[in-house]
Amino acid sequence: MISIKSSREIELMRETCTLATRTMEYIEPFIKPGVSTEELNKLCHDYIIENGAYPSPLNYHGFPKSICTSRNEIICHGIPSKKDILEDGDILNIDITTYLKKFHGDTNKTFFVGEVSPEVKKLVEVTYMCMREGINQVKPGGHIGDIGAVIEEIAHDHGYSVVEEYCGHGIGREFHEEPQVVHVGKRGAGPEIKPGMTFTIEPMINLGKRHCKVLKDGWTVITKDKKWSAQFEHTILVTETGHEILTLRSDEEKIFKL
Repeated sequence: MISIKSSREIELMRETCTLATRTMEYIEPFIKPGVSTEELNKLCHDYIIENGAYPSPLNYHGFPKSICTSRNEIICHGIPSKKDILEDGDILNIDITTYLKKFHGDTNKTFFVGEVSPEVKKLVEVTYMCMREGINQVKPGGHIGDIGAVIEEIAHDHGYSVVEEYCGHGIGREFHEEPQVVHVGKRGAGPEIKPGMTFTIEPMINLGKRHCKVLKDGWTVITKDKKWSAQFEHTILVTETGHEILTLRSDEEKIFKL
């Protein structure tokens, strides 16, 4: 069942999403060569706790850390580690979800670590474009399939593939709710988009083939061909006239023409 949020619930969603956004902006200056992903995890954990919230991933179905850190060929659900040291030329996705006043707010961003190659830079830029254009499909009367259709078209036009095993999702009182927001699809397919719905759009785009596998830790998802993958995510509210990006960062306001 897809949850339609009340005006009070929407205000609470805005609060937790704002904290998730602030956490992402807080951690950015620390992402540089020589830093371990465990250090980034601790900084985010402490920041979230100090702001009266809880990191949603921690102990979620046994996940051992407070954020996900997915580097290079890791698609998603990377586990922070003291042994995972960032190097110049890497890309790193940080996925942050906060639980505040009984609501979850979810966002992720792929960062450049030092100087990256032109090939990798283009992958990250196109992945962001996929998310942005997917968000632009969100309006009452549309369908969830509209989102995946445009993401798939953009990725394929640039010679990339789209991960199909993992997708966006409804969010609110639960970390993961209905609907599933797949990043491939057909226009007009899937549930109708209605005001009051809140869900994430989080395309995972690969340089190589779309196929993935889960490592022995039971969480870390990598590309089968070991080629790199990028991802971006926002939590979206469907409004009466279109949509609101609840996790919008200050550096994105001009991009989304607000």
